[in-house]
Amino acid sequence: MQTEKVIAKIVLWLRNYADKANVKGYVIGVSGGVDSAVVSTLCAMTGLKTLLIEMPIRQNADEVDRALEHMEDLKNRFSNVEIMSVNLTPVFEELYKTFDVKDADFPAEKLAFANTRARLRMLTLYYYGQINNLLVCGTGNKIEDFGIGFFTKYGDGGVDVSPIADLYKTEVYALAKSLGLVESIQNAIPADGLWDEARTDEQQIGATYPELEKIQKEWGTKTESDYSGRDLEVFKIFSRMNKAAQHKIQPIPVCDIPEEWR
Repeated sequence: MQTEKVIAKIVLWLRNYADKANVKGYVIGVSGGVDSAVVSTLCAMTGLKTLLIEMPIRQNADEVDRALEHMEDLKNRFSNVEIMSVNLTPVFEELYKTFDVKDADFPAEKLAFANTRARLRMLTLYYYGQINNLLVCGTGNKIEDFGIGFFTKYGDGGVDVSPIADLYKTEVYALAKSLGLVESIQNAIPADGLWDEARTDEQQIGATYPELEKIQKEWGTKTESDYSGRDLEVFKIFSRMNKAAQHKIQPIPVCDIPEEWR
């Protein structure tokens, strides 16, 4: 991949979009992962106001440390970067006490609470975005956004722009190296940080990003019968998750009313 050309294109795209939208810049949630680190760096390179917010919710110390290290690094490198931390744990705890049914009849409750964390962060980003005249910049990559739907609807999926959504995860890592991000970010194992116990993306999905990328690149041109062994296993994982995520990937459906009924 021609990383320098990709970087220059995204930076110009972000700058032009903000100018047309008549906003001052962008706000980004920084998680300690490579996606948000790359996106926040690209936003900083626009020269526009770039607000980085770390939003821990029962967060692992390693994730917090990586996020803070990256934020401080960007602040030192770019005069247009501002950083802040908003501890959302107390807010989440109140919701937990209010919502928690503690009932075995709701097996999806843990997942619902995991998604609630992402939605609290979305609310926070839009609050600070609005009062500062900034757009919320998304951090989803191509596999997550258009492959397996590995994001929270109206959580990290609730954004104004998605600058890296046409890049595969391995390509995002290539940008991270080219951008000279801190080593802790470049070496970070992908994890969504939505669970009390540490869960990597690979543990949740059952496949690595390179394995998933291989399937997505061939999606629509090959069928299940074309695969065997580990590739077949990953194809089934991708197919199952892609099918289940169509309500996220596709635009919100609208029930059309015939004109003659109006």
